[in-house]
Amino acid sequence: MTESTQFSHCATPRYLTARVIEQERMAQDTYRLRIDCPEVAQVILPGQFFMIREPDVNDPLLGRPFALYDTCLDDKGTPTGLDFGYVVVGKLTSRMTHWQPGDRVEIWGPLGNGFPHPGSGSLVMVAGGIGQTPFLATAREALGLRRYGQPERILPVLPDNVSLLYGARSKAYLAGLDDFQLDGLDVEVATDDGSYGHQGFVTELLQQRIESDSPPSTIFSCGPEPMMEAVSKIASQAGITCWLSLETPMACGFGACFSCVAKVRISDDEWDYRRTCVEGPVFNAESLIF
Repeated sequence: MTESTQFSHCATPRYLTARVIEQERMAQDTYRLRIDCPEVAQVILPGQFFMIREPDVNDPLLGRPFALYDTCLDDKGTPTGLDFGYVVVGKLTSRMTHWQPGDRVEIWGPLGNGFPHPGSGSLVMVAGGIGQTPFLATAREALGLRRYGQPERILPVLPDNVSLLYGARSKAYLAGLDDFQLDGLDVEVATDDGSYGHQGFVTELLQQRIESDSPPSTIFSCGPEPMMEAVSKIASQAGITCWLSLETPMACGFGACFSCVAKVRISDDEWDYRRTCVEGPVFNAESLIF
């Protein structure tokens, strides 16, 4: 399957006004926000994102990107809402903690390419920090529990097994572990201080998987850039296909400002910039230059 067909289902983004449904604290400085937006929820794919902006506020003037955590369904099974996770790091996210059900938000999406078909074999998702966010919907699709997009994207083959390796600073920062208790999903956790799971880096768990009797055939990763660079090197050394979802800061979200560019290798001795919001956020790890 070619890369173009893997990413062929992406819908045209729309600019909409939506309303907050609910908000939940997931971990220290980490929240899940649900908004009512069926127009986007019915077409978005795992790994895609959208821009969120607070109406009638000029500081910050531009929206901020947030990855899909998952869609929520009505009693007929139709996607009507979007869940996304965020960490409090600046002006907008600080104010977002005070948003209440019924508050208006401006949304632009769905954006980006999302994750490709994982193929058969073993899929291992490696997350660090808030990087677990794109993997709930990704796991559900890979396990055959949900379908996404309109028309629904049907994976030609499902992975034989699916795992999530999730790393954080400490137990206090682990967000959404209960959500990942899915039938068929294997979850391993690493914390820097050893307060939960393996003490050390999540990349150590990945290395253990690669050296096991059933190494992954495909790796998806999202998180801090140093972690993803390490994942990329480990995958390259093992000859394993690896896709990285970049968390590059963005401004416009539709490719006009070129503020979110990443270095991408186009031949053995040439590279060029690619816009994360349009050509990404998911890139083949072998093509990226860190």
